[in-house]
Amino acid sequence: MPRRIIKGVVIKKSGDKTINVLVERRIMHPRYHKIVKRFKKFLVHDENNEAQVGDVVTAIEHRPISKRKSFVLKEIVERGE
Repeated sequence: MPRRIIKGVVIKKSGDKTINVLVERRIMHPRYHKIVKRFKKFLVHDENNEAQVGDVVTAIEHRPISKRKSFVLKEIVERGE
């Protein structure tokens, strides 16, 4: 089974080696036919504590590390402010 790759913004550093990533996707509303945003938060394992709040990162699906953490940091695409 292929691994999912997500791309989002770090909104919080939650604990040691964990970051909270907000992923935004744009979909067409079924009735009104407008583009609307949908958001989801993921906990991502950051082994070296290198990501900071505001960074744009990509993460790849991994075996479950904890109850809610199933993604591992792949790379930092863009540094935040």
